[in-house]
Parts: sequence; structure tokens; C-alpha cells
Amino acid sequence: MDRFSVLGGRPLQGQVTVSGSKNAALPLLAASLLCEGTVEYQGMPELRDVATLRELLQGLGAVVEGAGSAARVSAPAEGPTEAPYEMVRRMRASVCVLGPLLARRGRARVSLPGGCVIGERPIDLHLKGLAALGARIEIEHGTVVAEAPPGGLRGTRVYLASRNGSTVLGTANVMMAAVLARGVTVIDAAAEEPEVVGLAEFLNSCGACVSGAGGNRLVIEGVPRLRGGMCTIPPDRVEAGTLILAAAITCGDVRVLGCRPGELAALLDLLQRAGVPCNWGEDPEGGGGRSERPGWVHVSPWQRRPQVLDVVARPYPGFPTDLQAQWLAFCTVGEGLGLVTDAVYPDRFMHVAELNRLGAGIRREGSTAMVFGPARLSGAPVTASDLRASASLILAGLVARGQTIVRRVYHLDRGYERLEEKLRSLGAAVERETDPEPP
Repeated sequence: MDRFSVLGGRPLQGQVTVSGSKNAALPLLAASLLCEGTVEYQGMPELRDVATLRELLQGLGAVVEGAGSAARVSAPAEGPTEAPYEMVRRMRASVCVLGPLLARRGRARVSLPGGCVIGERPIDLHLKGLAALGARIEIEHGTVVAEAPPGGLRGTRVYLASRNGSTVLGTANVMMAAVLARGVTVIDAAAEEPEVVGLAEFLNSCGACVSGAGGNRLVIEGVPRLRGGMCTIPPDRVEAGTLILAAAITCGDVRVLGCRPGELAALLDLLQRAGVPCNWGEDPEGGGGRSERPGWVHVSPWQRRPQVLDVVARPYPGFPTDLQAQWLAFCTVGEGLGLVTDAVYPDRFMHVAELNRLGAGIRREGSTAMVFGPARLSGAPVTASDLRASASLILAGLVARGQTIVRRVYHLDRGYERLEEKLRSLGAAVERETDPEPP
């Protein structure tokens, strides 16, 4: 088991390029199950979660070729239809094969993912949407057993929100099922995240008819079949936000390349209001489609200590829950009192206790954490509880006095491509080591 050793006190400097998005890549890979031809992917991030889904697709009879950032997937119309517990327990997003299997092969068996350390994340809305399309769904021994009716799925209207907002993966699952359904499907309270937009654009390039992506209502006209095609994975907005906050917390001078600044509007607005100098722009040579062109964000050293601001994590276009932990770490170098609330995953605060081990002094009350800065952080051994918590502990370690040891960084490898190398290229003292005493 690996760990990170971080020596704090070095402002980051230089430029760094963002990798492809984990949260976009997973449903885009699953969508290959819908296509009659080969799908060629570019910009695929080399992540543990991506490797898990590639393995799952192979178990479902798909031919998966290529290495590094390129991949080719060919999925036959007939084949296995089960995503076993062994796969789903390693990665909750494995459930995104449920919709494609049901739509093209007529049946699916997918193990229930259950909860996790950031709180309960049920798939009730996934099942609600698929049942509305006519699927017969039962839960047997911890497994979702779904079967399409004779003649296939049929278009419908379904509302896909819960008390914590819309479901991104649920929207993707129901959209992927609906593209091959008979008739028209309307998804109300659809997730508005860029990952949903990217998936809709790809499906349309393969012959689907999806409109409204980026808004809260999707209209999907079913088609008989989808062809193969080309797919470029969009940049990871969460990685971009993490790198931007790494620059900000260290009072650094960093240019983050290959990102989409418009997707980071909530974070950039907060940083500017906090007093962190930053500007951004688009690459005039960048890509096309509905999504904005790739661009850059430049974070400059602050002259006065930033102000701590209140933040509420909400669904897109609000402040991302996937940056909540990193923002909390940034607040430890700021001036004043701030309240950080997570309205998406109210229990997503396992990192608070570990940040406090470094000297943060954060107090949690329900779905809100109260942070008072500036804190005098000092290095200590800490343990990562989940993907984004890992990043927050590394950010805190970048400014803590002395050495911080971050254990269980296998969480980090699920969603960040060689983060330690990118930070080192900016001057950080971060090393990956084998942990002699795994926790």
C-alpha cells in the first residue's frame, strides 16, 4: 500500500495540464455497450476507476483494446448481462452499465452499490427512471434484476430529483436507456452537470436524438440503433479545481492549462472574492461542440491573506461537492470564520478529523463545518478516507510545517492521474512511498 510524504512550505510555481475527467469517462465508456460499431476514445485518464470499468466491460463480452490515453471498445448485441458485486464494491459507478445493458440486451443484473464513507448514495432514482421506461425491476439477494418488456423499453416522462438535488449518474443511466426506447422520453429535474452534456453530445454523434442537455429537462427521441464513433474525454474540472486550490493555498504562481474556466465559475468567483488574484481565458485553438473550448486559469500570489468565506456545495452550476474538502483545507490559511455546508452529501466530512490532526481546529455541526483561520498547521501522519479527502490532506500538507504522511492514497489513484508528479513539476516536495506500516 502506498503513501505520500509531503514537506510543506513551498509556494507552487509553473504550469500544469489537466487530465481527462474521471466522472465523464466512466459513463462514456459504459455507453459503448449501446453501439453496434467500435467506439474510439481519446484523452482517457489512466485511473484505477477507469481500469475497473474496462475490466467490467470485458466481463460483459466487449473487446477492449488500447493503452494509455487511447482505447477502442466493441460491444456485441448479445453477451453477459451481470455486473457482479466484486466489481461494484470496488467502484460504485459500475452501476452506470445498468441502463445500457437493459436497453440493448434487454436485461441486466447489477449488484447494489450500498453506501460509502461520504454518506448514503442510493440508486433509487436510477431504478425509478428505468421502471418508468417499462422495465420490470426486482431486488434479489442484494442485486438489481432488471428486464425490459416484450418489444423493448418505451418512452415516458419521469422526474429525477431527491431532497439533495438531481442525480448525475442516475440521469446518465436513464438517458442511455432511453436513447434506444420506443417513442419520446422526457426527464424532468435532470442533472445539469457538464458530464451529462458530454454524454449527450457523444450519444448524438452516434445517432441518438437527445436535446436539452445542460438544462433541467432532457427530451430523448428513441432510435432503433446507435453506430460507433469517436469520443474525446473532456478535461477534469475537479482536478482543475484541486490544482487551482493547491496554487492558492501555497500563495503560488501557477497556470492551469487544458481546463474549461466556465465550468469552474463558482470556484473562481469565490477565490476572487476571498482576495486570491486569478484570471482566465479560452484557448483560441481549442475544440468545438456545445461545450466551451479548453482554456487556462492563472493563479497569482496573494499580497494579503485571503478572507475565509461561507460556502454551500450544491449541484452544478453551484460549488461542487467534489471540491468541498479541498476548499476546507484552503480555508485554514485564510483570515476569519467560515461555514462550509454540503447540501449534496451532508455526511461528507470524514476529512475534518484528519485536518484537525494537522492543527486546523475545524468544528462540524451536522452538514456544516465551521473553520476559523489562519491555522498554524504542522505535519503529522494522516489517513485518507475517500478520494477528495485525500486531495484535501495533500493540500494541507503543502503548507504545514514539517512532514505530512498521507496514508491510503489508493483512494487518490481512483480519480487523479499522477497527481504527485504534477505537483512536483510545480516545485512541491511530494513523494510516493511504500507504506511500511499500512493502517
